[in-house]
Amino acid sequence: MKAKRQREILRQIAARPLRTQDELSAALERAGIAVSQGTLSRDLRELGIVKTADGYAPVDRGNASRQAGERLAAVLPQIVRGLGMAQHLVVLRTQPGGASMVAQLLDASEWPEVIGTVAGDDTIFVATADVPSARRVQERLETL
Repeated sequence: MKAKRQREILRQIAARPLRTQDELSAALERAGIAVSQGTLSRDLRELGIVKTADGYAPVDRGNASRQAGERLAAVLPQIVRGLGMAQHLVVLRTQPGGASMVAQLLDASEWPEVIGTVAGDDTIFVATADVPSARRVQERLETL
């Protein structure tokens, strides 16, 4: 349901200018999707949608990627307790509860070597295509 709702949000925003959450909510309802204001706000945030003078629009991905990288550099030293490599995986150990946030920032940073992340409570597996890519990711994380 969430994926369908978020696809519809993107479709509605692309179709015409929508200047308020009420307008977007009404457009979603006409499409058969009822949503609360809180859920809509979370969806907009997750999708990287911002309010502009012309209405809602997706955030510039290059800018979002840069901002995520800056946040990652700021939080990594405070949250990560350990870092290692296992073949094509980079394994990060975080403080309890910190893995999800760090993984989301890694994903949003859009590093070309990173295929994806899997986060638990205090452990993150960062998947790369091969060992050299994993080594580059590990070195980059160590410098942060």
